[in-house]
Amino acid sequence: MAIKPLIDHRVYTIAPRRMGEFVEVFHRLAMPILVETLGTPLGFYTSVVGPQNQFVHLWGYDSLADYERRSAARDAHPAFADYLAASGHLIVAQETRLIRGLDRLNEWVVP
Repeated sequence: MAIKPLIDHRVYTIAPRRMGEFVEVFHRLAMPILVETLGTPLGFYTSVVGPQNQFVHLWGYDSLADYERRSAARDAHPAFADYLAASGHLIVAQETRLIRGLDRLNEWVVP
C-alpha cells in the first residue's frame, strides 16, 4: 500500500462500557458508506494505554481537495444520517486531525 500524503486521524471517545455497541453500529451502518465514499481505510485501533474508551480510525487522501471531495460525498450520502442518529448517544467526544506525511522520513516505511 502506498503511503498517502494526507491522513485523517480520528479519535472518538466512547461512553464507558459501550465500545462493543459502538463498534457494532459503526460496522453495520457506517462502514458500507465510508468504504463507498472514502475508500479503503488505513486502520482501526482502540486505546490500550493512556486515555481509555478511544476508537481511532485512519483514512488516507492524496490532497486536501481529495479529502474535501470525499468527505462531502460521505456527508451527503442519504444513509449517513442513520449512522449519526444511531451512534450519537455513544460518542462522548471526537477529535479530527489532518496530518501530512514527511517524505524524507517515510522513505524508511515498508510498503
